[in-house]
Amino acid sequence: MGTNYYRIPKTSETIQRFQRLGTELQGLDLVSPADTLNLFRTIQDPDDEWSHMSPWDQFVDGLCVHLGKRSSGWKFLWNWNSRKHYKDKESLLKYIRSGRIVDEYGALQNTEEFIEMALSWGGPNGWDIDRYYKENPRTKPSWYEGTHEEYIDGLRVSTSVDFS
Repeated sequence: MGTNYYRIPKTSETIQRFQRLGTELQGLDLVSPADTLNLFRTIQDPDDEWSHMSPWDQFVDGLCVHLGKRSSGWKFLWNWNSRKHYKDKESLLKYIRSGRIVDEYGALQNTEEFIEMALSWGGPNGWDIDRYYKENPRTKPSWYEGTHEEYIDGLRVSTSVDFS
């Protein structure tokens, strides 16, 4: 069992998002059959005709970003989120500091204490998936091929964005 951590915006960013949502909602053509059929989604990226988002989609996009998980005996496992918000350790730490951190139970975490915990969790002898299966070969599932994680700037990172 472990604990998942998330980055949420600071209050000021949430208020700005809410104000943009209000402006977007006021600009909707509520009588347009085509807009209603499309659930008021509009093209967000002219180069990608499939990038439709409603004002609500825009409001919640990136509102709660999974940062990673700590588990007893394991090194902290970061969620790189397909590099949407950060691409290396430096941009990750900047992104974390630009918001607030909560755990999966909704408890607000001190940002600097979270960073310190995550960077040191498991210490040098904490498990990663390769070391774990080398030391516990009988537990290795038959479907397991290769690794499901990598190291980026010394951080243990999941190669999947869908984990908890």
